[in-house]
Amino acid sequence: MLIEIKNLTKIYNDESEDAKTIALDGVSFDIKKGEFVAIMGPSGSGKSTLLHMLGFLDRPTSGLYEFDGKRIDEYNEDQIAHLRNKKMGFVFQMFNLLPRTSVLDNVKLPLMYSDVKEREWTDRAKKAIKSVGLEHRMNHEPSELSGGEKQRVAIARALINEPEVIFADEPTGNLDTKSGKQIMEILEDLNDEGHTVILITHETYTAEHAERILFLRDGRLESDRKVEHRKRAHDEFKK
Repeated sequence: MLIEIKNLTKIYNDESEDAKTIALDGVSFDIKKGEFVAIMGPSGSGKSTLLHMLGFLDRPTSGLYEFDGKRIDEYNEDQIAHLRNKKMGFVFQMFNLLPRTSVLDNVKLPLMYSDVKEREWTDRAKKAIKSVGLEHRMNHEPSELSGGEKQRVAIARALINEPEVIFADEPTGNLDTKSGKQIMEILEDLNDEGHTVILITHETYTAEHAERILFLRDGRLESDRKVEHRKRAHDEFKK
């Protein structure tokens, strides 16, 4: 099992109002290596908080989180940073690209914090860019790209350290329908190659490209269901 979550709770304390906000309330589930899982829920349901917990971007208040057989509380901060950089890739709705920097150099960024030798950076970045079909845009800056192209750059950057898990937070939220399908096609291909994909979305249509859908409401896991008729972007492009 790659990810094991048991009774995960996250409470935020508002010191100015002496109040507590329960963002996650006793959430439990497992994710196997190579699965494609979507996490859904209305605004304020806790899905972004859960993403931060799973991606080691924040720590839970209580509960168990095991990644690849080891509890998160057994890692120190340096180990957490290394694990996040090496094992995890992140794709966000807002792309988070450096504006006056080429596609090639944007994709190289995570390598600055890795143990990959600098002489290998360019070749590795070119390989990642080619995998998302943007080799012809390698020397362009983000301002010269469409929204779909920017998201593909973000995916290439997430792939640069060959992570086990790809976290995609509303990756199609700012895109038109065609670009959104292209992004889902790339995520499907990555999953077919063995990557675990965890997708955060509020769109049922997008979530149904996954194998399973976890649905959160008010910080609790309301349902965990298998997708019976899974959508495939490849098939949709053939229509």
